[in-house]
Amino acid sequence: MAIYLDSAKLDEARQAKDFGWIYGVTTNPSLMAKAGVEPDVALRGLADLEFNQVYYQLVSQNLEDMLAEAYQANEIVKEGLILKIAPTETGFRFVAKHGKVFPCCVTAIFDPAQALIARDAGARYIAVYVNRATKQLGDGLALVRELAKVLAGSQTEILAASLKYTKEAVDASIAGAQHITVPFDLLTSLSTHPLSVQTVEHFNKDGVGIRLKS
Repeated sequence: MAIYLDSAKLDEARQAKDFGWIYGVTTNPSLMAKAGVEPDVALRGLADLEFNQVYYQLVSQNLEDMLAEAYQANEIVKEGLILKIAPTETGFRFVAKHGKVFPCCVTAIFDPAQALIARDAGARYIAVYVNRATKQLGDGLALVRELAKVLAGSQTEILAASLKYTKEAVDASIAGAQHITVPFDLLTSLSTHPLSVQTVEHFNKDGVGIRLKS
């Protein structure tokens, strides 16, 4: 399982990189719009941080332009680029035609049928918006479970996105998502718990350890 930062803001990405346990960073056009710099500048900045993977979503609408945009993104990121592709007829055609050259994640999956097509088209990942699915369909975690069944035994893995709470992120993993991507504020809350803090404070107050050499 890998945990990703869901942000295009370079200051957040730098802090996340320093954590040491963040596998990569995921972006989308909306996050790019909030980055504070032009998309190519943001993408280059993320690439310079040397994450294992950087997700970039194509915004072009036809195959020719999508391919040109993919090559431009690849020139910037070079290593570890994952292209996020919309689940449209054109998007699935792109994955089927170019997925062996450019690893693809079909994003915004809301139905198991879309996962079937993504799998057979050769997508490496699908992204499911858990919280949004809960709001619009009733149960985003149930959708994750259905997708996990559909993709069982295949090479296509589930990336859970649109996660708003620590429990939601953990439950998405339990439901079958191999990977999760979360905003920066949720990253910090994943690693802490009030009882952990209380216990460590007790150790520090009453316990002893080796003395550091001066």
